[in-house]
Amino acid sequence: MAASAAFSLLLQVDLLDYVRKTTSVGIAVLAILFIFSVTSWTIIFSKWSALRRAREANTRFLRAFRKANGLEAVMVASEQFRPSPLVSVFDFGYTEINRQVQTRGGFTNKPALERSLQLGTNEELARLEHNLNWLATTASVSPFIGLFGTVLGIIRAFEMLGSSGGTSLASVGPGISEALFATAVGLFAAIPAAIFYNHFGHMLKELGARMDDFSLEFINLAERSFGE
Repeated sequence: MAASAAFSLLLQVDLLDYVRKTTSVGIAVLAILFIFSVTSWTIIFSKWSALRRAREANTRFLRAFRKANGLEAVMVASEQFRPSPLVSVFDFGYTEINRQVQTRGGFTNKPALERSLQLGTNEELARLEHNLNWLATTASVSPFIGLFGTVLGIIRAFEMLGSSGGTSLASVGPGISEALFATAVGLFAAIPAAIFYNHFGHMLKELGARMDDFSLEFINLAERSFGE
């Protein structure tokens, strides 16, 4: 209800008229909220595209991985699935396998392989989570920045009311409505950021689980290829 009212107010208010009437502090508040909103939407579109490509590439890579006869065959085919986070996890595991084969003559240290795969998973999750903190910050901070602008606007409206000597709601109403515009802008920036932050968090949790499952499949293939 509050979000709907905020968006409705945002559409009804003439932004240019508001900017002409507001103070320099009010303009600064709007500018900050505008920066938060534009940056958030840039991150949203970029992250949506990146996570969608990652999921699609994961599906294709898993199909190729499960059809392969050995790690060498997967390594050759992995380059065409490079957007897939699973390819990076595979690279960590394959590098560890090669290290063990070169130094010990075979796959002899399963815990070391498990640690390498976990490192690959952590690195990919950190890369995919990049900039998501900005969405969380926007969702939590923007309403308060907007409220700050509203409080300043209401104070200014009452000061103007006192100086004009008017006592009716009609004399103070326009000033208060203009002040509330800052809150509406704050909600306009915060609500999409909160929605997509939670949505991307769910997608990343799903990708993390997929990478953990892939690590188990990699270990199984390594044991079949080299023996325990």
